[in-house]
Amino acid sequence: KEKYASRQPYGEWLNSNLVTLKELRIPNKKVVEFTDEERARLQKAFGYTYEDYKESILPMAQKGAEPIASMGTDTPLPMLSDKPQPLFNYFKQLFAQVTNPPIDAIREEIVTSTSVYIGEDGNLLEEKADNCKVLKIRNPILTDTDLMKIKYMDKEGFKCVDIPITYYKNTSLKKALDRMCLEADRAYKEGANITDRGVDENHVAIPSLLAVASMQQHLVTTKKRTSVAMILESAEPREVHHFATILGYGACAINPYLAHSTIKELIGQNLLDKDYYAAVDDYDAAVLHGIVKITSKMGISTIQSYQGSKIFEAIGISEDVIEKYFTDTVCCAGDITLEDIEKQVDTLHSAAFDPLGLETDMNLESRGQHKERGHKEEHLYNPETIHLLQQAAWTGSYELFKQYSKCIDEKEHNVTLRSMLDFNYPKKGISIDEVESVEEIVKRFKTG
Repeated sequence: KEKYASRQPYGEWLNSNLVTLKELRIPNKKVVEFTDEERARLQKAFGYTYEDYKESILPMAQKGAEPIASMGTDTPLPMLSDKPQPLFNYFKQLFAQVTNPPIDAIREEIVTSTSVYIGEDGNLLEEKADNCKVLKIRNPILTDTDLMKIKYMDKEGFKCVDIPITYYKNTSLKKALDRMCLEADRAYKEGANITDRGVDENHVAIPSLLAVASMQQHLVTTKKRTSVAMILESAEPREVHHFATILGYGACAINPYLAHSTIKELIGQNLLDKDYYAAVDDYDAAVLHGIVKITSKMGISTIQSYQGSKIFEAIGISEDVIEKYFTDTVCCAGDITLEDIEKQVDTLHSAAFDPLGLETDMNLESRGQHKERGHKEEHLYNPETIHLLQQAAWTGSYELFKQYSKCIDEKEHNVTLRSMLDFNYPKKGISIDEVESVEEIVKRFKTG
């Protein structure tokens, strides 16, 4: 052990090459701020809803923890829903298939690490001081000031290039992705900051997850990934799952500038009685703890190991999109194409910036994603079905239970995949005498 520990002056290498975010000076620049109208338009353009605003961002900024919700979901799968869905919702996190989590994210937090290292990975088979020339960040969720410090850092061996992921409206999304990858080739060995700042009436943003996955796959294919680190500067992510997917598909760190700006709006409207910087710190801490909780369920103890792992299952995305941009991701049911994603982006953008220049409603839509709302997102368990189930249980009425079952079956048709399946009945049946009795069949049942 002593032989390997003393083989190279590792401590000296780290002291002279490792840079921490904290030691970087704040540049003499101003952080970009939005007016109320600009912020409202961006929220509409990136698909923010009233639920995101009031039931996600506000609780996290207020309490520094994820809001508690019931397990499971009774809303339609993204491709079955008639409401706009962010691309993140088409991906489901894979977990270790055991009854207890491999790591307890709360009691065993001491064995988890949230630090990430930004910079060239170097040659793992060659021991040299340059391999230690990286930027250490303790929290991959960056504030606007943190990102500004990285952009303007004056350290030898570190460069940062902005790669825009916006494109002119009515331009092909595929061409925009190809152009972005071309920009990544130019940023080779310099470091890339993928940014969707600049959305206006003429410019639309590529979905952040698609942009990150596309660039990750391109850099891996061209064997340049270890020379480039990706930081995402985006208005789109606001929930823990959003950040987890972005990290899982290759980003090193994320700056959710619109989510942070929304916190400032909440304080300005007296919905949040808190210092802005303290609220942002709590929001970022809530996101970070949420990511650690997700990684622990797969037995992963460090965010660095989770980064680029792609341990997700996609549902409702076409095979062509998966193969090109989300390579090696399991997808059991295909549906939306790149053209469909482009249309959805255009729809959201038109809701914020009317193509004819007319006034648009800047109020955030309440889609009823978390709670049942009239004429909004469909829920399997709504006041009608819950009432029937309760009455059936209280009175022991089988007739009421059949009404409940019928109601669920009718509503489930546009919510789950299983409701769209049916038995392939044979044209000619068999005699009931050839069927085994119930007593014989149950002997083969297994429990536990």
